[in-house]
Amino acid sequence: MEMKRIQSGRLRSAGYDARERLLRVELDDGSLIEYTGIGSELWRRLSTSSSAWSVYRDSIEEEYTGRKVAGNTTPKPGANPLDALFK
Repeated sequence: MEMKRIQSGRLRSAGYDARERLLRVELDDGSLIEYTGIGSELWRRLSTSSSAWSVYRDSIEEEYTGRKVAGNTTPKPGANPLDALFK
């Protein structure tokens, strides 16, 4: 899947597989999260928006269940390890 560079909020890149209706996003901490059942119109909105972070938060993160497939699991020095659980 080709990833498109996106610099908006915590988003760093995103990719979409139309056949599988699969969205993959990379966040600034290195996390890679996949969402299934994403329509092509939502991908178009995310990939072309000047405020992609808002589209992601409002239309994807809140509406779909993501599955973390890769990423940094080590907390930053001084960070509370429970912050990841309780955002």
